[in-house]
Amino acid sequence: MNRILDGIISPNDLKRLSESELERLCGEIREQMIKRISVTGGHLGSNLAVIELTTALHYVFDSPNDKIIFDVSHQCYTHKLLTDRKAAYVDPNEYSSVSGFTDPDESPHDLFSVGHTSTAISLAVGTAKARDIKREMYNVIAVVGDGALSGGEAWEGLNNAAMLIGNIIIVINDNDMSISENQGGLYKNLRLLRDSGGKAECNVFRAMGFDYFFVRNGNSFKEVSGVLAEVKDIASPVIVHVCTVKGKGYPPAELDREKWHYIAPFDVKMGEPLHSVETAETYENLTRDYLINKMSTDPTIVAVTAGTPKIVGFDRELRRRFTNQFVDVGIAEDHAVTFISGMAKNGCKPVFGVSSSFLQRTYDQLSSDLALNKSPAVILVFFSGISHGSKTHMGGFDIPLASNIPNIIFLAPTCKEEYLDMLEWSIEQRETPVIIRVPGIRTTSGNVRLPHRYALPAKYEIVENGTDAAILALGSFYELGAEARRILITEHGVSVSLINPRYVSELDNDTLNGLIRNGCRMIVTLENGVLDGGFGEKIARFYGDSSVKVLCFGAPKKFIDRVSVEEQYNEYGLMPRQIVSEIISVLKS
Repeated sequence: MNRILDGIISPNDLKRLSESELERLCGEIREQMIKRISVTGGHLGSNLAVIELTTALHYVFDSPNDKIIFDVSHQCYTHKLLTDRKAAYVDPNEYSSVSGFTDPDESPHDLFSVGHTSTAISLAVGTAKARDIKREMYNVIAVVGDGALSGGEAWEGLNNAAMLIGNIIIVINDNDMSISENQGGLYKNLRLLRDSGGKAECNVFRAMGFDYFFVRNGNSFKEVSGVLAEVKDIASPVIVHVCTVKGKGYPPAELDREKWHYIAPFDVKMGEPLHSVETAETYENLTRDYLINKMSTDPTIVAVTAGTPKIVGFDRELRRRFTNQFVDVGIAEDHAVTFISGMAKNGCKPVFGVSSSFLQRTYDQLSSDLALNKSPAVILVFFSGISHGSKTHMGGFDIPLASNIPNIIFLAPTCKEEYLDMLEWSIEQRETPVIIRVPGIRTTSGNVRLPHRYALPAKYEIVENGTDAAILALGSFYELGAEARRILITEHGVSVSLINPRYVSELDNDTLNGLIRNGCRMIVTLENGVLDGGFGEKIARFYGDSSVKVLCFGAPKKFIDRVSVEEQYNEYGLMPRQIVSEIISVLKS
C-alpha cells in the first residue's frame, strides 16, 4: 500500500483527504517520526503527543494566513513536516536541514523563532491585536503545552487575552507532564477538568472569562478536528483544552515520559540508546553527589530547579528521598530567583541549578529581588559558553548579563577541585548572592591552589610568572590559555604570565597594577562567551589610560544556529595558534 505521506507537500494537500485517510496519515507520520528521531535524537515524547492535533490544525485552518504559534516550539516537528519541509523528516540526507524549533527563516508558516517556554500566548495576543487594529481577518492560534502554564508570562498573557474583543484561540495541550512532573496548584484544576470531561464547575479558564472547549482524546484526529472546526473564526477569546498522551504510539516513551522527553539516538526495537551510557564523571553527577552529602547533614540546604531537575542530577528517586529539600518550581526561572532570595534571607541555603540560556529570563529578579537584598543564595549556571545548539539556547550571554549587577559575586572555576571549593564556600557564607559558572559537562582535574574563601576583594591566582605578556584565562578557557602560553614560550621565546582570574564580576586591582610594575607590555583575556560587556572589557577599561595593550578573545555579539564549536572557534580566532599569532603580531607592532 502506498503511503499517504508521500503525497503530502503542504497543508493544502490535507484538504483533499478523507477522515480515514487523515487518521492513516497520522499513523504514518508517527512511524516516520520515531524512525527519524531514532537517528538524530530530539524531542520525542512531546512530538508524538501532538501529531493528530497538529494535523488537525493544518486541516482546519489555513496557514500561513491563519497564524499558528507554538509555545517553546520543541513540539513543531509534525508542523514542519506538513509545511514544505517534509524532506527533513523522511530523507536521511536532509535530516539536519531544519532546526528543532520554529524559525521564520525556514518558512512563512513559522511566525516566530521560539525556544523558551510560556511565550506563545503573549505573542498570540500581540499578533491578534495588530490584526484587529489593521482590520484584517484571520485566526490566531497559540499551541501551549500544559507545562508552560507554570511560567508567569503565560498567566500574564492569559490575563490580557481574556480582554480581547476578537478572535484568539488558545490550545492547551494537556499531557499531564512537563519535562518531569508538573508542579503547582494549577495542575489540580487541570486534573479535575480531565477527570470530569471538562464539566467541573471549578474551571480556571472560565473564571478568567474564556469560552471553554474540551477534547477528551486529543490523539483522535476526528475528535480534535471537530472541535477546532467549531471554534474556527470565533469572534471571542477561547480555550481548547486537548488531552494527549506524551510519547503516544511508542510504548517505551509512554511508559517513561521523563526519560523520553528528549532522547539521544536509540534502537527502536529495543528502546535503548544506540551508544553506551556516559561513564565519565560529569559536573551534573559531581554536583548531585556533593549536594546529597551536604543535604543529609544540613536540613537548611535546599536544591532548587525550574522544571529541569536532572540539571543537578536529581532523578525521581532522589526527588522522593529529599522531598523537603528539593523544590521544582515549574518552568518559572524568574520565580525561582525570587524564591531562593526569600529562602536565603530567612536562614536557608538554597542552591539553584539553571541552564545559561534560561538564566536570561531572570534579569530583573537577579537585580531587584536577589542582589539588592544581598540574599546569600547560590546559583549554578550550567551549559554556558560557545555551543553548537539552536540560536534560542545559546550559552554565551550569562557573563555580560549577570557580572554587571552589583552585590553578586560571579565565579568561574577552572576544574572540579576549584568548583567544589567555590561551592562549599558559597553555600556556607551568609553575606551575598554567588553565581558559579559550571565549567563544562565532563569534569577535569587541576593542580590548583585552593583559597577556600572567595569574598571580596577579589584575588586572582598567578599560576606562572612572566614579564612580556600576561594571559588571563577565565574558567573553562584556562587550558586554552595554558596551551597558548606554552607555544609562546617554546616557539617564540616570549615570557608570559598565566593567570586564573577566578572572578567574572570583580577586578583584582593589586594583581593588575603589579603586572604594569613588572614591565608587562600586553594583557590577553580569554573568555568563553560574548565579548561585549564581558570580562575582557573590564580588564581593557582598567588599562585604558596606560601604555599596556589589551587583546580580548571571545565570541562576537550575534545569534548562532547549529554551528559546530570548532567552526566557531576558528571563526573567532580562538584556536591556540590563532591566539599566539595575534599576540606576536601586536607585540611586534
